[in-house]
Amino acid sequence: MKLLAIETSCDETAVAVLEANGDEAGATFNVLGNALISQIDIHKEYGGVFPAIAKREHAKNLVPLLEAALEEAEMLREDTQVISPEKYERIVEILSREPDLTGAFFAFVNECEKPAIDAITVTHGPGLEPALWVGVNFARALSVLWDIPVVGVNHMEGHFLVALAEEKDGALSVSIPEKTLGLLISGGHTELDLRMEDGSYKLLGQTRDDAVGEAFDKVARMMDLPYPGGPEVSKLAERHREDSSTNPFQLPRPMIHEDNCDFSFSGLKTSVLYKVKEIGELSELQKEQLSMAFEDAAADVLYAKTLRALEETGARALIIGGGVSANTHIRRVFTDKLRDERPDVSLFIPRASLTGDNAIMIGVAGYFRALKKQFADIATLRADGNLSLSA
Repeated sequence: MKLLAIETSCDETAVAVLEANGDEAGATFNVLGNALISQIDIHKEYGGVFPAIAKREHAKNLVPLLEAALEEAEMLREDTQVISPEKYERIVEILSREPDLTGAFFAFVNECEKPAIDAITVTHGPGLEPALWVGVNFARALSVLWDIPVVGVNHMEGHFLVALAEEKDGALSVSIPEKTLGLLISGGHTELDLRMEDGSYKLLGQTRDDAVGEAFDKVARMMDLPYPGGPEVSKLAERHREDSSTNPFQLPRPMIHEDNCDFSFSGLKTSVLYKVKEIGELSELQKEQLSMAFEDAAADVLYAKTLRALEETGARALIIGGGVSANTHIRRVFTDKLRDERPDVSLFIPRASLTGDNAIMIGVAGYFRALKKQFADIATLRADGNLSLSA
């Protein structure tokens, strides 16, 4: 099965073409084409992602990225296309809320032969709703034009399943264990989900306030670190671990002993704020020390709650997915502690290139849905910024 995958949930616009074979017991994904543009540099001046600008950039980037991905996949064939009046009117209606996309869409498809794609997979939530709509409507329009079915993909399921991908002979191999626990950590999510045998998910715990990635970014702003702040905090923390084993700062581990699988990072973030106000202007050394103290506390809480979920569910496979799964210290804590304390648990963490938002993960998750014929009705497919994985 050949898939066109589209991702526009936040500040990365991504399009990929994948060829997939197999089932949940063992599937192989060949990435035929992959194109991505990040908006990080654009949003730096705002200190975070500005939804209206993200929407504009997605509309500007989707057609060039589609062309690039198809060309890499050797599926780009120039040929004058005649679009029937009925299809034309329907596509215009679909793209009516995406005026920045419409002109480029028709200019491209009028000169492009229909590619040999079996299904289109697109993120329809969660994320920034204005950004999601651009990708959803792009997929709907392509579906009408090319008569190709669409799979609406939960962004978090993409992070979950791509964490299982192992590279073999230039392809990605995915085998889904029968009982898999997922710790999904990003700028917008911190949650523990158990994947059930039927492919549904059970939410075991989630943050009651800030997501861990959001807390990293807010702590970075407190210390006047550049955006995106999470990697900057991690960089300073690692520098201090290498230079010194001592740290004068000790921060709380919120909810670590409570008998549940929920998280809270607001209090931890506030503790850093109090330290910053108490000290005043921070030296470079103090920034390193505070970064390390914060990162240590966050990692300890994540591990303790995940260990509780493993014990409650009896899961023997754990994935860590989402943008924060790229954090060096969190990866080290889970790898070392599980090896010593739970050697019976298999740990899966995505390779660095697949930790952030990307279209490959949307293709992977969409493929398993397509195998079950879980196609969307494009007349009713909608973007949902608050879409839950366990819904």
